[in-house]
Amino acid sequence: GSYYLQDSCTEEKNTRIFIMTDTPELEVIESRYTKLGSGRKSHGSSNKVPAGNPFKIPPDSDIFLLRDEEKQRKKAARLKEHSLKIHEKTTYTSRVNFRPVSMICPPDSESDEEEETDKAVAVREDPQFTISVTRGRNVERESLAEYIAKKREMFMVQYSLGVKRDEMRKLEEIAQAEEKKLELAEQYLEEDAAMFDEFLKENDKNSVEAIKIAEAEAKLKLEKVNEIKRINAQMVGIKSEISKFEDTLKEYQMYRQFLDSLIPQEIQEERKRECDKRKEEKMKVKEKETEKIQKPFVRPDGSTKSRRSIGTHFKSGNKSVLKSKHIEESEEDDDSEDEPDLYFTDPQQLLDIFSELEEQNLSLIQNSQETEEALEEMKLTIKETKVKMEKETRTLTEQIEKLQSQIHREESKAADLKIKAKMFNYGEFKADDDQEIHLIELNKKVEDVYRNCIGDNEANISTLQMLTNIENRLEELFEIIETMPQ
Repeated sequence: GSYYLQDSCTEEKNTRIFIMTDTPELEVIESRYTKLGSGRKSHGSSNKVPAGNPFKIPPDSDIFLLRDEEKQRKKAARLKEHSLKIHEKTTYTSRVNFRPVSMICPPDSESDEEEETDKAVAVREDPQFTISVTRGRNVERESLAEYIAKKREMFMVQYSLGVKRDEMRKLEEIAQAEEKKLELAEQYLEEDAAMFDEFLKENDKNSVEAIKIAEAEAKLKLEKVNEIKRINAQMVGIKSEISKFEDTLKEYQMYRQFLDSLIPQEIQEERKRECDKRKEEKMKVKEKETEKIQKPFVRPDGSTKSRRSIGTHFKSGNKSVLKSKHIEESEEDDDSEDEPDLYFTDPQQLLDIFSELEEQNLSLIQNSQETEEALEEMKLTIKETKVKMEKETRTLTEQIEKLQSQIHREESKAADLKIKAKMFNYGEFKADDDQEIHLIELNKKVEDVYRNCIGDNEANISTLQMLTNIENRLEELFEIIETMPQ
């Protein structure tokens, strides 16, 4: 903040303005003021003139001397800072944030804290301490309200400190209670640890017995695993042999199918009839056997069987089931046995058939070549016809376009002639009616354009207003098109 003293008077005179800042430097500015007007008067009569300047500098302190001393002191401080080493120099922020060690490092014990607090209180109560702290500060006048507010603030700070001390005392009591609880918990933990040690000893005994049992079971398991591996190896060998036999069987079946396909058609039909007859005979025999097995046993007196007889019947039923299974297996064998013998008994028969097939294949190859040649000729003719048809279609389309253009021209001429004929027929006295008709048509067209571009004409706007709205809409669309990326 700064203060200034100004001496003003009704008459023209020299005045001095003293501007004081937080620093002890002083600037003296001389200015001259003219008379402000005849209407400005003093509290006394208009003829009275003030006796002298009431704002005077006290003679016991020379401001200019103080300013010079402050300048010299600052200059000496700057020279001292220049002469310091790099690690001893400080910045403005470090000087502002400077704190003593007592503020950063807390005291080691409660006695040290009490001593330091006593010293701090003694220092703060010392008037020299307050003078040294407030030296160089700008002291302003305070009103009674400000003084009361500061006193209230001091009271609130002291009250908050007292509340915090009470809370700290309560926390200390809680901490002591928690320490007692911790001691009890430690005792319980020691008892639990002793019980846990006893449990571990018993567990060790049980684990030793369990290990012995596990070792015996492991030996048995290894023996069983070895047996399983040996049996699996045997199974793998048997499966490999079975797969080999199956492959050979498939090859033989494939060869047999090939040979059966070479048999003449008449002989194949005869062999098929013989196989069907054999199957029918076997089916009849099997049906008779099943009827005998399934027929119930009835006593001559008509009485029911006893439990023993029922049990024997169930046993016989099981035997019959086994027999039926055996019969099914035998059916498969019979099917394989029922297959007729091979037709070919001599390799020469196959050679004769192969020679006949070769002759047939040669004739078929010749026929296929002839058909391929015919196909190529047909493809060439199709291509030639396509080219001719395309040329004809082009010429026809050109002629159609020319005729359509001529038709459009003739239609436009006919329309012009109709308009001219109307002009000559109706005469000048019907010009107003024609204009009204044209205006109605224009209104309809404008309404259609307005409806498509903007919306329905709900407010019944005139045609001119609709045209202006359409023009504005077109301008907006053109602006949008210009802003769009190309």
